[in-house]
Amino acid sequence: MFQDEARFGRMSRPRRCWAPPGTRPVMQNGYEREFTYVYGAVSPMEGDFDHMICEKMNTEEMGRFLTQISDKYPQDFIMMVLDGASSHKAKALAVPENIHLIPLPAYSPQLNPQENVWDEIREKNFPNRVYSTMEAVISQLATGLENFAAAPSKVTSLTAWNWIRKALS
Repeated sequence: MFQDEARFGRMSRPRRCWAPPGTRPVMQNGYEREFTYVYGAVSPMEGDFDHMICEKMNTEEMGRFLTQISDKYPQDFIMMVLDGASSHKAKALAVPENIHLIPLPAYSPQLNPQENVWDEIREKNFPNRVYSTMEAVISQLATGLENFAAAPSKVTSLTAWNWIRKALS
């Protein structure tokens, strides 16, 4: 599995959009700096995507997420590939026995297919939208995450890169 975390919030990100010829698209913009965080892990070959929405991103939450993964796949030994975030290397991080953490090289997010998942969630669920409350953001995020997780073939097509297929065959 490949793991990463992301933040989603009320600060909007303008994206390309369609407008009739001769007109300019109009988009609201939000500058509120409120965020929620998501831990995610993807298994490219199986098409599994697991996630956890939380208020903070720290060692304790990372440990909770690893426990969630461990509990969901108790019969599996999971090689979890992740970046070098401090919460992934902390001595206080409780790593379940059936999970082994494998760090990616420093400054190499392009090697982690979980990054593509965040891009997909943002592109399909948050383009050119402004949210008046964090509850609305969390609701939209939860819907987008569940819809993505419910489509294993989509997960595989987005994350099962050639080098991953070769490495696991």
